[in-house]
Amino acid sequence: MRGSRLEIRIGGTGGQGLILCAKMLADALCATGKRVAQSQTYEPTSRGGFCNSDLVVSDDEVDFPLATALDCLVLLDRLAVKPSWPLLKPGALVIADTRLCPELPEGELRVHPLPLSRTAIELGSERVANMVALGALAALAAVCTRDAIERAVRAETPKAFSS
Repeated sequence: MRGSRLEIRIGGTGGQGLILCAKMLADALCATGKRVAQSQTYEPTSRGGFCNSDLVVSDDEVDFPLATALDCLVLLDRLAVKPSWPLLKPGALVIADTRLCPELPEGELRVHPLPLSRTAIELGSERVANMVALGALAALAAVCTRDAIERAVRAETPKAFSS
């Protein structure tokens, strides 16, 4: 059912935890009764190359598992702008890291430049920028409840990082 389809991309570079972030979001969405297909694309470098993880979300069966028209885009690095921008629907939500994506193309979009990586650094590690972005996406897109996101993050976070 195309009317209930929501497409989300989390884009950046390898090593930023984009796939883990998307998995946590997918788990949270599934826990609220949604159907989710997740896919990812990455260059053959372990760190620094383009990487993205896409979610296709539906109330019913996902009719096609790949993102073709994005409703939400989270940008954690400027490398993800060029391959992602043409897929945005008019009025799509864009959350962009102000430090790593200082300039964005124009478009009929809801753009939220946020200090994602700077906030992560202030929290003690730039490695948690993906979790800062996940919180921003959950709040701005209202795709699922805060409780569902928290449960998914707690379930996937290694014990060494839990408090």
